[in-house]
Amino acid sequence: MGTFFKKLDQAFRKQGARTFRIGFNMGDQFFSYKDNFTPFRGTPEEWPDFIADFLTQNQIDKIFLFGDCRYYQHVARNIAFEQNIDIYVFEEGYIRPHYITLEKFGVNGFSHLPRDPQFYKQIPPHTIPTPQHAQTSKTKMVLSATAYYALSNIFGHCYPHYVHHREFSAVKEAFYGLRGLLRKGLYKITEAHYPALITGNLSNKYYFVPLQTHNDFQILQHSTYRSIEKFIIEVLESFAHHAPKESYLIFKHHPVDRGRKNYRSFILEQASLLNIQERILVFHDVYLPDCLRHAIGTVTINSTVGLTSIGYGIPTITLGDAIYDIEGLTNKGLSLRKFWHQHKKPDRDLYLKYKQYLIAHTQLNGSFYGLFPKELANITPSQYQEQKDD
Repeated sequence: MGTFFKKLDQAFRKQGARTFRIGFNMGDQFFSYKDNFTPFRGTPEEWPDFIADFLTQNQIDKIFLFGDCRYYQHVARNIAFEQNIDIYVFEEGYIRPHYITLEKFGVNGFSHLPRDPQFYKQIPPHTIPTPQHAQTSKTKMVLSATAYYALSNIFGHCYPHYVHHREFSAVKEAFYGLRGLLRKGLYKITEAHYPALITGNLSNKYYFVPLQTHNDFQILQHSTYRSIEKFIIEVLESFAHHAPKESYLIFKHHPVDRGRKNYRSFILEQASLLNIQERILVFHDVYLPDCLRHAIGTVTINSTVGLTSIGYGIPTITLGDAIYDIEGLTNKGLSLRKFWHQHKKPDRDLYLKYKQYLIAHTQLNGSFYGLFPKELANITPSQYQEQKDD
């Protein structure tokens, strides 16, 4: 995440905290301070014993992670639990844009957020403050990622046993980035007619399916699916057999997958087998809010787009484990085959109270590649949870 965790380290140290940083490749080392950096150069099998000893020997009382599903983070989280060490996990914002997530215990499917709608209904309503613009810099993001991948590849021999959670070739990443850029330019031309179509003739006549990234841990860890293709097939088959015959189904690719994946041919091929190809649309870069506002309903595994859909008052169903899959917000407990006809709109008051609680307890106004959250700049780790609880 570029310089974000270096800034976090500095902020904690300024407030008197004793900090340590563990890294797994030269990219991690480059974005860390030298004086408190510990390289882990062992095999994945050696990691559990290493981190358990490290936490004990250094008397660690809090551990901060980015994500909790990747192998090294997941192991560290489990061992920290065993040693009664507080765990805080960063992730992309549950609320987009202008927020990042920092949650105690875990995020997404590992979150300890209540799922009982009555818990939120009893919360006194108050106005959610307007967040400061997070100033996310795509240039900084690209440069940070380029440096991270390049250094990790060039100096791979320094960390010979490191196993990344996905493809770790700097050359391939550069290729995907360039292809994504070219495709974005192409889609501006080939998809130019879609905005007028979905806000005009197809308005309130289609169901919307936002696709998640092909290697999203939300899917691999917190759903029964093991690929986006299986999800696509299930949705298409259900739509073909149970959805209103006059309705349409629209798939939108995740922007992160622009240079990596294109499911268009696969979706249309499967739709053709079901004889519904004329009712299927597939695109990449159409403005997301327009897609949601004009939809009959939204079908997702557990994407944060589902929560955005609820915010627009659109009936939403999740087919995986989602933190917002709460009765009254989603069509929780309803099968997909029934959703096409029996969907219900979300409870607006419940949504506002849920969002209010979510921001107060898990969201920080800022960005990993822009505005550094004020809460982190002026507070010690030991004070963090007390302030969020208040």
